[in-house]
Amino acid sequence: MIVGNGSVPEGAADVIDDSDLVVRFNMTPAFPASGRRTDVLAVCNTGRPASAMLSSDAWLDGEPVRGCSEIWSVRNPEKFRELRPQLAASHPELDDFCDDYTERFSQLAESRGKAHRIIARQVHEAVDDALAAYEPGDYVVPSSGMVVIAHMLAEPAFADDAICLAGFSHEGWDGHPFAAERRLVDIYIASGRLTRLSATDASSLSQGA
Repeated sequence: MIVGNGSVPEGAADVIDDSDLVVRFNMTPAFPASGRRTDVLAVCNTGRPASAMLSSDAWLDGEPVRGCSEIWSVRNPEKFRELRPQLAASHPELDDFCDDYTERFSQLAESRGKAHRIIARQVHEAVDDALAAYEPGDYVVPSSGMVVIAHMLAEPAFADDAICLAGFSHEGWDGHPFAAERRLVDIYIASGRLTRLSATDASSLSQGA
């Protein structure tokens, strides 16, 4: 179960917590309405989101961080180093966007006895290529949710798993191409590669139907 930061259907919390693996993101604003289980915490490891998390005692001591067994750094440091000059020209207001905190997340994971994974730059680039067919417009980078979805779909370890999304509203910061991402996710769902947790699913599954 990949749990985004949007709202989830009533009854979803129990379904999410009963999943074999639960991935959450960053500050997990939907927690605990979307359940309490967190196996993987995927983080924006550059820029202001990274700085905000690492400087927040509430986040560092919060249940999602304490409960997870892995921390995934979604933004590949090498990729973002290469993006810095381009963004300096196109988006000068994002002067700290590529500031890299990956090592600090690695140290956090090590100090808490958790695994740390950096998602490969090829995943980011494959998402850019896939989004090109869906009129993404002028965007900065794909969302962390889209990168994690692509990573899990490409990772052999998850090849035989049913991957379900919850809490994905495909809305937020205008630097992400959310409309194109929604269209791409809908294609993955139509092809059977993903499912999306609906209110009907949440209600029936939480009641044991």
